[in-house]
Amino acid sequence: MTNLPPVPAPVVPEGEMARRAQPVLGLPCGLELRPWELSDADALVAAGQDPAIRLWNRLGVEATDQARKRIEAMRERWRAELSAMWAIARPGGEAVGLIGWGDIDLRNGGAEIVYWILPPARGGGIAVEAVERVSRWALDDLGLHRLRLCHSVANQASCRVATKAGYALEGTLRSALLHADGWHDEHLHALVQGDI
Repeated sequence: MTNLPPVPAPVVPEGEMARRAQPVLGLPCGLELRPWELSDADALVAAGQDPAIRLWNRLGVEATDQARKRIEAMRERWRAELSAMWAIARPGGEAVGLIGWGDIDLRNGGAEIVYWILPPARGGGIAVEAVERVSRWALDDLGLHRLRLCHSVANQASCRVATKAGYALEGTLRSALLHADGWHDEHLHALVQGDI
């Protein structure tokens, strides 16, 4: 029998996320991040019809029934510890955006952020505040180690959000994501424990 190195313990134990209720997180601008509700279906449909959101996100929601199924899937994926999606909203109000973690890997301590903002709420720094807040939640509250933010190199707005939120540019992933107009190179930004 050979002496094998020990297998590292999971960064975040299985069940750590699923045992918690998804929190509501406040933003300095007065908005909040809250779990998606079935009543938010119209915001998902609006996002699916917005040219800028469709350009950078593969959001194929065309109708209310699809949006409701997507919201139910968000809840299921939280319980399965696969993703954590929040609505960006005014307290007690309608969703104006989405932010959250996809590709959550508790064992290895990583996740990739996704976000979009509907047109009426763009330009006021909401995306940066939301990225900063969910990043603190992922690192400090959940205990992840490494967070990724990837975007098409042509998406300069997301590059600015990543930089302002403290994500270091690590490089370019060539031909990494298929958009409607073809394959795009992507910038890879990351934030790790200790960066903030």
